[in-house]
Amino acid sequence: MTKLNIYCLFDRTGSLYAVYSSIKAVHRDALKLCNSGIFPVYVNYESEKKSPNPTLLRNIFKGETDVKIDYFSDNGKITILKTSLRE
Repeated sequence: MTKLNIYCLFDRTGSLYAVYSSIKAVHRDALKLCNSGIFPVYVNYESEKKSPNPTLLRNIFKGETDVKIDYFSDNGKITILKTSLRE
């Protein structure tokens, strides 16, 4: 049985934008979608605003399933959902 981790990216309207198998790819596209304002992009983690990067995202998702992370800026909020598929 194979377990696949997938990352779903949702845009500002909450619609599914894309599905990825790579943390780097979902992070890159989340930044592109969210970073259209004048303020930087942040993620809330452990009750702190942190600057998102692939390492932080990997550490948040490590060992977890069905986890949502929100990237936000002055222009909106982008959501990443990590889930698993089993074959």
